[in-house]
Amino acid sequence: MFHAVLKGIGSYLPEKILTNDDLSKMVETNDAWITERTGIKQRYIAAEGEKTSDLAYQSAVLALENAGMKAQDIDLIVLATTSPDESFPATAVKVQAMLGNTTGFAFDVQAVCSGFLYALSVANSMIRDGSVKTALVIGAETISRLVDWTDRGTCVLFGDGAGAIVLARSEEEKADGVLDVLLYSDGRHYDSLKTSGGISSTQTTGFIQMQGQEVYKQAVHCLSNAGKVILEKNGLTSENVDYFVPHQANVRIIDSVMKKLGIPENKTILTLDKVGNTSASSIPIALDDGFKSGKIKKGDLLLLVAMGGGFTWGSCLLRY
Repeated sequence: MFHAVLKGIGSYLPEKILTNDDLSKMVETNDAWITERTGIKQRYIAAEGEKTSDLAYQSAVLALENAGMKAQDIDLIVLATTSPDESFPATAVKVQAMLGNTTGFAFDVQAVCSGFLYALSVANSMIRDGSVKTALVIGAETISRLVDWTDRGTCVLFGDGAGAIVLARSEEEKADGVLDVLLYSDGRHYDSLKTSGGISSTQTTGFIQMQGQEVYKQAVHCLSNAGKVILEKNGLTSENVDYFVPHQANVRIIDSVMKKLGIPENKTILTLDKVGNTSASSIPIALDDGFKSGKIKKGDLLLLVAMGGGFTWGSCLLRY
């Protein structure tokens, strides 16, 4: 059995910053209200004409540079997004063309905020079974275009961005890299977090709608349970975790999950205050921040958890 090891990482954020004070001029809210309830101080918003593929491409270029690899070295591109450029074809193939990759294959994965873990699981499985040698896994969103800017309960949460990692095959018996990935979903909660439209229903994209209390309750339960299960499955405890990298949705959710898992704040990577909830790009952006800040070092064990609409959720153990 092969192993998928982490070779490179990169992230990209648009130029425009939208602060809480800026939002207070658009909707009835203020910095104190947003900060207390979410932990978010600002978010990045894609410029007019700037597409999800543009953000994904920039993060992919940086990840490839960090890995010391070229686009032609990649066998597989999996892009997680809820905000594709067009309904079809997949945004991943546009990124493939932008990179100049003609030797691999590419497709999108849609699991909302859990999308990156779902995409990572696909790439990991294909590397482990020998189908591919290298994979570029991207989470990219212009999720702000699904936001109703008159709804203060949701418009304060979301921002745009992209993050990418490069995985490569290792034949070492005890290789570092992706140690395990667990995925879950429960469609009974379909209406708790969704958009108000879609191609088949309203022929529009619609806007994000959220049942806040239900999302909070389920997120804390699902994320903490996913973390506990994957640690127990691999004979580990929270004390073995060097850094916890959760989906950056809401500081109250993250705090509650940290307490349930027994992980202190100084071992948690937080970018929520700077970038908001960037959906499928949340975890790779946080990972890149951890590497750039010097917190995450070679040999560190990382616990990743995410949850999104559907509900979908999952966990991953990754050793750098």
